[in-house]
Amino acid sequence: MVKMRNPPADQGHAVALIIFVLGLGTLLPWNFFITASQYFNQRLTVANVTSNNTSVSATGNEYNYDSWMALLSQLPLLLFTLLNSFLYQWVKERHRVAFSLMAILLLFSVTAALVQVPMEPDTFFSITMATIWFINMFGAVLQGSLFGVVGLLPPRYSTLLMSGQGLAGIFAALAMLLSILSNADKSSAALGYFLTPCVATLATLMCYLLLPHLEFARFYLDRSQRDEAQTSEELLSRAEKALNNNNKELEVDRKSVGKPGQNQERSSVFAVFKKIWLMAACVTCVFAVTLSVFPVVTVRVQTIYKDSAGWDKVFTCVCCFIVFNVMDLAGRSAPSLLHWPSKDSALFPAAVASRTLFVPLLMLCNVENTRLVVVFSHDAAFVAINALFSFSNGYLATLCMAYAPQFVHGADRETAGSLMTFFLILGLALGASLSFLLGRLV
Repeated sequence: MVKMRNPPADQGHAVALIIFVLGLGTLLPWNFFITASQYFNQRLTVANVTSNNTSVSATGNEYNYDSWMALLSQLPLLLFTLLNSFLYQWVKERHRVAFSLMAILLLFSVTAALVQVPMEPDTFFSITMATIWFINMFGAVLQGSLFGVVGLLPPRYSTLLMSGQGLAGIFAALAMLLSILSNADKSSAALGYFLTPCVATLATLMCYLLLPHLEFARFYLDRSQRDEAQTSEELLSRAEKALNNNNKELEVDRKSVGKPGQNQERSSVFAVFKKIWLMAACVTCVFAVTLSVFPVVTVRVQTIYKDSAGWDKVFTCVCCFIVFNVMDLAGRSAPSLLHWPSKDSALFPAAVASRTLFVPLLMLCNVENTRLVVVFSHDAAFVAINALFSFSNGYLATLCMAYAPQFVHGADRETAGSLMTFFLILGLALGASLSFLLGRLV
C-alpha cells in the first residue's frame, strides 16, 4: 500500500505572502515607468529659439514617449519570455530569478541617478529607452521563471502572484501621487520616486531567497515529492472510481498511472501548447485590448474641472492610474472567491472578446485635442468606464493564468506557466503596437 505524505500547512501564510510580494516585484519596472509619464514628457520638452529670438516650446509628445515606452517594454518581454520557455531547463530557476532582480535593481539605480543629471532631450530619450529595454529584458526572465514556480504550487498561488502584480500598479501610482503633493522641488520628488522601486526590488530579492527555507514551499518545489503525491492522489482517485464500477477498471487504471513515486515524463512544448491554446489566445486578447488604449489614450483624458484648486494637477494620477490599478487588483483578487465562467464554458472566450468595446468607449471620453466627438465628457463617466475596463482586465487575465495549468498533468505545469507568460507578453506587445495607431486617431 502506498504511504502518501500529506502536504504541510503554509504556516502563517508565509509562502502566500512571499508569492504576493514576488508578483509585486515582477511588474514594478513597467508600472514605475508608465506612471512617470508626466516626468519623462517634461524632461523631453525642448525650447527652440527661432530666427527672431523668440522661444517656442515643443512638448515631449513629439517623442511619443508613452507609445515607445510601451513598445520597447513589451518587445524584450516577448523575446526573452519565449527564450525562457525553451531554455529554462539549462539554467537553474534560482539563478535566473536572483540575477534578474539584481540587474533590475542596478538599472533602477541608474534611472534614479539620472534625475540629477542635466541632458539634451535626444540623449535623455535614447538612454531612457535603452534602460526600458534592458530592464524589461530581465523582467521577462524573472516573470517567466516565477510563473513556472507558481505552476508547481496549488492553483490559488497563481491568483496571489497575479494579485501582487496588480498591487505593483497601485504602489507606483501612490508613489507618484505623493511626489506630486510633496513640497519638495521637482528634481528631489522624482529622485525619491525612483529610489522607491530600488528599495522594493531589494525587498523582493530577500523574500525570494527566503522561499526555499519554508517547508510548504520545499514540499511542492521538490519534484520527487510532488510527483509522488500527485501519482498517489491519481491512483487513489482512479481506484475509487473503479470500485464504484464493480472493480472492473482497477488494474487497468493502476497500470496507466505507473509505479508510485515514478516521475511523469515531460511533454514537448508544442504538445503542452495544444492543450492550453485557448487560454493562451484569451490572455493574448485581454492584454492586447488593454495596452492598445492604456496609457496612450487614457493618459490624455482631461478633467472638466480645470478651475478646481489642485484637482487638475492630480487628475491623471488619480483617475487614470490609481483607479485603473485599484480595480485591476480587485479583478485579479476576485477569482479567489469566484471562478466564472468555467474553463470549459463557451462564455469565457466570449467575455474576453467583449472587452474590445472598451476601446471606442475610452476614445470617446474627454481626450485632449481629440479629433473625435466627445461623448463621455464628465469625469465620472471616464472613471466608470476605466473601472470596468481595468476590473475585467485583472479578472479575466487571472482566470486564464489559473485555468491553463489545469489542462495538463503535473509534470507539464511549469511549461504551461512559462508558455502562458509568453502569450501574456505577446498580448502586451500587440497592444503596444496598436497604441501608435489609436494614439494618432484621437
